[in-house]
Amino acid sequence: MSEETGTRPARLDVGVVGTGRVGAVLGAALARAGHHVVAGYGVSVASRSRADTLLPGMPLVDVPEVLEQADLALLCVPDDVLPGLVDGLVTTGAIRPGQFVVHTSGRFGVSVLDSAARAGALPLALHPALTFTGTSVDLQRLSSSTFGITAPEPLWPVAEALVIEMGAEPVRVAEEQRRLYHAALTHGANHLVTLINDAMDLLRAAGVEQPDRSLAPLLSAALDNTLRQGDEALTGPVSRGDSGTVADHLRVVEGAMPEATAVYTALARRTATRALASGRLQATDAEPLLEILASPPGGGTR
Repeated sequence: MSEETGTRPARLDVGVVGTGRVGAVLGAALARAGHHVVAGYGVSVASRSRADTLLPGMPLVDVPEVLEQADLALLCVPDDVLPGLVDGLVTTGAIRPGQFVVHTSGRFGVSVLDSAARAGALPLALHPALTFTGTSVDLQRLSSSTFGITAPEPLWPVAEALVIEMGAEPVRVAEEQRRLYHAALTHGANHLVTLINDAMDLLRAAGVEQPDRSLAPLLSAALDNTLRQGDEALTGPVSRGDSGTVADHLRVVEGAMPEATAVYTALARRTATRALASGRLQATDAEPLLEILASPPGGGTR
């Protein structure tokens, strides 16, 4: 990336392929940094509306035209679509030498862009570790987020500069570790959504009309403590070895939401394992607890 001044990277003409929640926001972040978002591609009504709101005046055209106008092509498409899209763009000659081709998939590094690189493109993988709403709120949240970046060695400075310009922090992820990186984020964020929704449903079943008000301070404190203290933040019946309480929980969860029982059991087992390893749970207390977690709520063995 050449420089207009001694410190500021050159302004790029950016094309956004996929103006969904991620694409529209990152396009807006690059525009805010001074780059020119010249064209975009979006199919759904929601994507086109989002582009109108976050990138007003940006023309929506077909994919080859986006690539034709762009110095930097930002590919914001589902993981399973990305390899075929890249190969198709190369086959049709849409990608040109010297063009930055950037994808936002967490799963892939730059190897998915190998065919584009052979055509002379400059490949970058920039994955925002953020849950997107597709609104201007995300632009504010970028300032406290990180991007997992993977790039050929000569392009690391470019990848890092782009992330910093968008207001976020770059985190290097090796090509061979990309899938594990993505699995970790998915396990933490997406499964957390499911876990919290199950907890809210169970509270509703217990007669709590506004479960979010009961959970918000508890979960906020638990998250903050865990990020600061790791396993030392663990509290509750598993860490205390209260096997009777856990057995009682399994029975009532089975009655109220049978489909959540296996999840509760699996998480309680994993919690017990971590609590043992960290010294939060004593081995003498763990034995009866693990016996209960090995059996269904009604007794017997699985």
